[in-house]
Amino acid sequence: MLQVAHLRKEFDAVLAVDDVSFEVQRGEIFGLLGPNGAGKTTTIRVVLNILEADSGEALYDGRKFSDRTRDILGYMPEERGLYKKSKVLDTILYFAELRGVPRGKAKAEAYRWMKRFSLLEHGERKVEELSKGNQQKVQFITAVLHGPELLVLDEPFSGLDPVNQILFKDILLELKKEGKAIIFSTHQMEQAEKLSDSLCLINKGRVVLGGSVREVKRRYGTNSVHVEYEGDGSFLNKLPGVTRAIIYPNSAELELDREAKTQAILSEMIGKLDLRKFELVEPSLQSIFIQVVGGVPAPKPVEAL
Repeated sequence: MLQVAHLRKEFDAVLAVDDVSFEVQRGEIFGLLGPNGAGKTTTIRVVLNILEADSGEALYDGRKFSDRTRDILGYMPEERGLYKKSKVLDTILYFAELRGVPRGKAKAEAYRWMKRFSLLEHGERKVEELSKGNQQKVQFITAVLHGPELLVLDEPFSGLDPVNQILFKDILLELKKEGKAIIFSTHQMEQAEKLSDSLCLINKGRVVLGGSVREVKRRYGTNSVHVEYEGDGSFLNKLPGVTRAIIYPNSAELELDREAKTQAILSEMIGKLDLRKFELVEPSLQSIFIQVVGGVPAPKPVEAL
C-alpha cells in the first residue's frame, strides 16, 4: 500500500527527518512511534505531500502522490483543523463535499458516524461548544467519512477519556478488518503495543527500531519480570541480576541479565512486599522505548533507571 524510502527534511539547519524508511500494508495498523519532537508529524506531512521532501519518496501502490492518491487518504492532524464557529453537522458535510461525496450519501454517513460517537444531539451546536474529546470525534469523522483506503491519525488518543479510547480502538480494529491501512502516530507505548501490527520508532529524526511488534519483542528477549505489589518497591533496582527497573507506586517491570535467577529475585521480595503478581514476560514496548531512546522517562514512575 505505502512504501516510504529514505525521506529527508531539513528546516533552517534542523534535520527533522533523516533517512526514514518503512512500509505499511492493507489491513494493517502501523504505529509511528517516538518521543515528542522526534519527527513523527513532519514525517507524516511529507508522506501526505503537505510538505515536500528534500530527498526520498513515498509511493502508493508503487506510484507517486497524485490527485487520485489524495482521494484515497484520510488524515486527522494532531492540531485540530475544524471551523469552531460552524455547526457540527455542517462541518462534517463541508469536509465530505471537499472529498466529492454526494450530498445525500454524505448526510447518511454523517448521521451513521454521529450516532456511533453519541453526537446526534450535538449536530446543531457549534464546534467550539463541544468538549475537546467530542471535537476530536468530529475531526475523526471528517477524516473517515469518504471511505479512505489509508487513514493517517496523528496522536488520535490524546485528550480522550478511557471510555472513548476503547471506542476509538474498536473502530480502528473494524477498519482494519475492512482492509484499510492505518497509520497512527503516538508516544503512548501502551496503546501502540495493544493496537499495532508493525511499528517504526523514530528518535531525533532517524529510525532506531522497526518491524512487527512480535519481531521487536523477540529481538529484545523475554528477560523481564512484571511485579504487582503493596509496599515500598524502591529497592527493586538494587537486586542482583536486575539491569534496569521501571518502578511505579504499585508495580514494576524489571529487566534481568542472562544469568539472573528468578527464584532468587522472588525470594528477595518475599517479606519486603505484599506480592499480588510475579510474572516472567516479554519486555513491554514501554521498556524497549526507554532502552532504545535513552533518557526519556516513563510516565509517572517513582523511579526509573
